[in-house]
Amino acid sequence: MAYDKFTILRSTAVPMNIENVDTDQIIPARFLKATERKGFGDNLFRDWRYNNDDTPKADFVLNNPTYSGKILVGGKNFGSGSSREHAAWAIYDYGFRCVVSSFFADIFKNNCLNIGILPVTVSPEFADKIFAAIDADPNTELEVNLPEQTITLLATGESESFNINGYKKDNLINGYDDIDYLLSMKKEIEQFADTRPF
Repeated sequence: MAYDKFTILRSTAVPMNIENVDTDQIIPARFLKATERKGFGDNLFRDWRYNNDDTPKADFVLNNPTYSGKILVGGKNFGSGSSREHAAWAIYDYGFRCVVSSFFADIFKNNCLNIGILPVTVSPEFADKIFAAIDADPNTELEVNLPEQTITLLATGESESFNINGYKKDNLINGYDDIDYLLSMKKEIEQFADTRPF
């Protein structure tokens, strides 16, 4: 399944300055029954977003109209806990295309990369600057430049570089998952196969 191509994203951001957000908080286990990657965004942070009677919790950031955008800025150790890929699906389905944190759990990070979400790891100091900028002005925009591997606070011009696996970077830029990547090489694979003895 192809995903949105990711090159340069300029967007406001939703701040969630909470440490140790685990995958069960991102998408509770009771919502893992679906087999398609659709509809999970409705239950993103379900137990934090809604009361038992399904009314929105006014004090939760996703229910605050002050904040919006395609970038989610999380606290340290974002995506810990179980390896469920549904957590990444829920974030993508909700509309986020980038998650920023000073530290990601490895499996969650890879699950994001596999489905078209860019996880950007920044220093704790730069994360603090982002949170402070959004707190001062919710319309603060970030620019995430995947080809250059930089994230910039547009209001101040402050920037940091981030690391990413080269293969995953190319896939994000092209909107590929692993199968799309193989299909893009179909001709070369067939040509190679023709040189092999039966």
